[in-house]
Amino acid sequence: MMTKREAKLRLSLGNIEEASRVINPILTGSPQFSSDSLNNQLGLELVCKVETLNPIRSFKGRGADYFVHKLERGVEWIVCASAGNFGQGLGYAARNRQLRLTVFAAETANPMKIEQMRRLGAEVVTTGHDFDAAKEAARFYAEKNGALFVEDGREVALAEGAGTIGLELSRWPKPLDAVLVPLGNGALLAGLGRWMKAVSPQTKVIGVCAAGAPAMERSWRAGRIVITEQVDTIADGLAVRIPIEEALDDLRFVVDDVLLVDDRTILQAMRLLLSELDVVIEPSGAAGVAAAVAYHERFADKLVATVLCGGNLTEDQTRRWFFEKVQ
Repeated sequence: MMTKREAKLRLSLGNIEEASRVINPILTGSPQFSSDSLNNQLGLELVCKVETLNPIRSFKGRGADYFVHKLERGVEWIVCASAGNFGQGLGYAARNRQLRLTVFAAETANPMKIEQMRRLGAEVVTTGHDFDAAKEAARFYAEKNGALFVEDGREVALAEGAGTIGLELSRWPKPLDAVLVPLGNGALLAGLGRWMKAVSPQTKVIGVCAAGAPAMERSWRAGRIVITEQVDTIADGLAVRIPIEEALDDLRFVVDDVLLVDDRTILQAMRLLLSELDVVIEPSGAAGVAAAVAYHERFADKLVATVLCGGNLTEDQTRRWFFEKVQ
C-alpha cells in the first residue's frame, strides 16, 4: 500500500528509470570520479560528477530531452524563460524534434548563453531586470500567442530527467554520506533527491543556494513561498527571487538541508576545480564544492558527492574569475 509520504511525491522512480533509457545518450553517462589532490585540499572524499562534457555544457539537456519526449502530440511551439542553460537544453531537444522555441532571458543574461541558444534555433527575447521578470514576460507571451509555456521547476518531467544523475551517482561502489546539489529552481535537487532517498535513504541530500539569492533556502525552511526583492550573485543559475510552489513540494520529502554560500567562496571553488581537476565550471555549477569549502568541519572525512552542472562562461568572465585577484 502506498504511504502518505509516497502519495505526495510527484516524481516517479519508474519515469526516472525510463528517462535513463530514452534520453539522448550523448547527454547521459557523464564522468564521476574522486581526485586525491582535490580531496587533500578539502579534507574529505569528494565524488565529482562532471555535467559539462556534452553539446550544451550543462545538465539541463537531460530534463529537457525527457520533457520533449513526453510531450503530447500536436504541440508545435514552446516558450520558456532561462538564464541560459535551460534554454540551451530545450533548444537542443526542440531542434531534434522540429519544435519552435522562444526563450525569454533577462537583459543582464550571459551574452554567450544567449548566442548559443540562438545557434540552436531558438528565438531569444531579452527583457526584464532579472530572471523572474523575464519569466513573467514569457508566461504572458505564451498565453497571448497560444504557445505552451514551460517552467523549469514546475514541469515534473524536467525533474525526472535530471533525476537520472542520481541514478548514475547511486552506482558509486561505496555508500555516499551526502550529496551537495546546486539549488536554483529545484529540478536537479528534486530529481536527484527523489532517486537517492529511495535507493540510499541514509545519504543526506543537501541543496546549496547562493547567499545573494536566498529565496529557495528561506522558502524551504519556512515551508512556504518566501519572495525576495532582489538577487545579488554571480551565480546566474541560482538567482531565483520567486520560488515555485510545486518545486518546494517536490523538495519537502527528499531534502535534508539547504546551505548558503557566498560569491567569494564560489569563486574559490571554481579556481580550486581548475587547479586540481583542470575543469572550468561556472559559478552555479561550483556551488556544491563551495559548500564543501564553507562547511568543511561538517563534511570532514565524509564521502560526499556533488554535481559540476554547468560550464558556460564568456571570455571576460573566464579572465576575471580565474586569472584576476579575488577582491
